Amino acid sequence: MKINILKVLPTLIVLFIFINCGPKQPEYAIAYNVLFDAENDNYEVFTMNLDGSNKKNVTNLPGVEWSYYSYKDQLYFISDKDFCHRCYRLYVTDPKGKSIKKVSDVVLADSWMSSRKNGTELIVKPSSKIDSVFYIINMKGEVVKKLPTGLPYFSDPLFVNDGKQLVFRGSKKRFKKDNGYLDELYIMNDDGSSLRQLTHYPKNDTTAKWHHYHAGPPKLHPSENFISYQSFQDGKYSLYAVSLDGEKQWKLTENEQNEGWHDWSPDGKWLVIELFDDEQTQFHIGLMNWETKEMKILTDTTYRYQQAPNFVEIK
Repeated sequence: MKINILKVLPTLIVLFIFINCGPKQPEYAIAYNVLFDAENDNYEVFTMNLDGSNKKNVTNLPGVEWSYYSYKDQLYFISDKDFCHRCYRLYVTDPKGKSIKKVSDVVLADSWMSSRKNGTELIVKPSSKIDSVFYIINMKGEVVKKLPTGLPYFSDPLFVNDGKQLVFRGSKKRFKKDNGYLDELYIMNDDGSSLRQLTHYPKNDTTAKWHHYHAGPPKLHPSENFISYQSFQDGKYSLYAVSLDGEKQWKLTENEQNEGWHDWSPDGKWLVIELFDDEQTQFHIGLMNWETKEMKILTDTTYRYQQAPNFVEIK
């Protein structure tokens, strides 16, 4: 059978244009926190490619800079660069660190954060010296809503269900050293109503000490719609998951090393995890293919503390 190339050429051209000129899929880098100079308590935010290449200090400032969240190509971080030591304000930059801007003058706690409404509203935790509620702020840094939780301790808010609800860490005791302190994940509506406990730490597990997470900062899988979190169980940190209705709770991953703070790529295909040994002598950043469960370590031992990874879009 002979094919008339002149007849099929227009179809091939259209196909070529469609493949090469269609919507371009976003590419991602990983932002993470590094203890750059322990003697001077200097933390920096680094970025690197998904293969571990092109590691770069994107903040390069004295003092403490920590990043816990990015929205598309907007990398958010807290910093004490213009204020007293560990008195944090919120800043944003591009993945290359070339355009650092202050977002808000609100003094913040050391907490993860989240956004809704296409990144135009952020939910943050103010310093306990300022207020005892969550703040929802806009891109001008203005507080548009205050959300009380009804709990003595709360932190690490995460918007879910299109921003209509939030999941966060909470406890019925205020301080970690208080007798009976137990941090769990809770969910409530964005008006502060219908507070409900999601996770339930095993009652027969006594391996966690006062300083361990029973339920660490929550992260939402973007397509499978479950919450992941770290928890110290059976003598080590591992990642666990819970459904948004709280009906199902399970161990998520099986890694020999301790698993800590983590993030999901916006397409749900990648899981980036902070990995460390029992003695916490070395922290690495590992990248897992969520389909195959293949793990690759992206960092080396240049720095001991390499933590809190999150995905940021690069153009």
